[in-house]
Amino acid sequence: MTKNQFKNLIRSFIKVPKDAGWLIPGLEVKRWFALIIIGVSLAIFGLCIVLNLKPIYWLLSVLMKLVKVLHSEVIGIGLILVGAYIFLKGWAKTNYSILNVNDQRERQDILEDLYRRRKLNKGPKIVAIGGGTGLSTLLKGIKKLSNNITAVVTVGDDGGSSGRLREEMGVLPPGDIRNCIAALANAEDLVTKLFQYRFKSGKGIEGHSFGNLFLTAMCSITGDMLRAVKESSKVLSIRGRVLPSTLDDMRLVAKMDTGEIVKGESNIPEANGKIIELSCEPSDCKTLPEIILAIQEADLIIMGPGSLYTSVIPNLLIKDISKAIAESKAKKIYVCNVMTQPGETDGYSVSDHINAIKKHAKEDNIIDAVLVNDNFPEDALEKYKEANQIPVEVDDAKINDMGIQVVKRRLIEESTGNLVRHSPQRVARAIHYWYHRG
Repeated sequence: MTKNQFKNLIRSFIKVPKDAGWLIPGLEVKRWFALIIIGVSLAIFGLCIVLNLKPIYWLLSVLMKLVKVLHSEVIGIGLILVGAYIFLKGWAKTNYSILNVNDQRERQDILEDLYRRRKLNKGPKIVAIGGGTGLSTLLKGIKKLSNNITAVVTVGDDGGSSGRLREEMGVLPPGDIRNCIAALANAEDLVTKLFQYRFKSGKGIEGHSFGNLFLTAMCSITGDMLRAVKESSKVLSIRGRVLPSTLDDMRLVAKMDTGEIVKGESNIPEANGKIIELSCEPSDCKTLPEIILAIQEADLIIMGPGSLYTSVIPNLLIKDISKAIAESKAKKIYVCNVMTQPGETDGYSVSDHINAIKKHAKEDNIIDAVLVNDNFPEDALEKYKEANQIPVEVDDAKINDMGIQVVKRRLIEESTGNLVRHSPQRVARAIHYWYHRG
């Protein structure tokens, strides 16, 4: 339910007290209303008996006198309306007092947040696998579908701020993890903006983001990155959870068509060659039991979007993850990139992306469907051609021969500055539709 839809629902209660919004279906508070009413009624009734006030006799005698003056239906309806109004007002005031909320706008936001949380808690169990900006973009959209999200993030990054912290502090690269935590948090929250803040000057901290430094400090305090991520997630009250794909010091190794061996994620796209095979050091990286359990219990598994060889496939090099995905009964969809990526997927079609995933995962039953973009702004294509990037070709026949469904939708944001970027909302809507109808 969107914010406007919720507000319209609230307005539908305009003829009754605004606090009756607490009775909206899905808030899971009506049962407690009923329990309080029963408890209070029994307590008052018992007290009257103890004090020998003969409550039933007294109440009946009062009602009999009123009936002589008014119709019984009028009395009954009047008592119901007065009682309901007093109870709702008292209940709402009590809750707002406990929550220390006075502003009417804040009250409506509380109802909206409560409704969203209750509904999203019943959403499908989703496992999203990837890294880089692609995974964080996906999470911004699917967090509006469910709170039951497990984001599995690659830890092969060795460039930029993450690479510096990895080398200097000996921690897992925090950058992709930070982006995913921020993506699952409230984007308008000041703490989230602080988490994403990047220092533009300052000796030693220039280029670092506050979130990277925060995660590194938490890692030192708690003893490992996993606990650091969990505690940081609590600070931002994220929807779902973020987990590194492994706690091992994973390093990516690419074998190029020239025979050259390139080590390090940041060096692979710069090698200017075709990647024949990707591997990792150590070759036997172990994943977390929580990730395996999440995959086993998942209703939906999403891979991508993001750099094929440096964001998506690194997670699948961990044998336990690939095996768990293949054995999972969840629906599995791969979100393919919109454009080819220089140094990684030059000239790749959608089927080439899928073949690369299956080859490195060493599993067949790993993708049920592939989500592709079917709309390109003409004014942006020329700019991308100059950078040796073209739209990824959707070769339907080859994909269908693999037994994989092709889902075509417009997935990109409205053109801004001639850039082609996945829209979190459009990707989430397309996945949601496929999951329920596909």
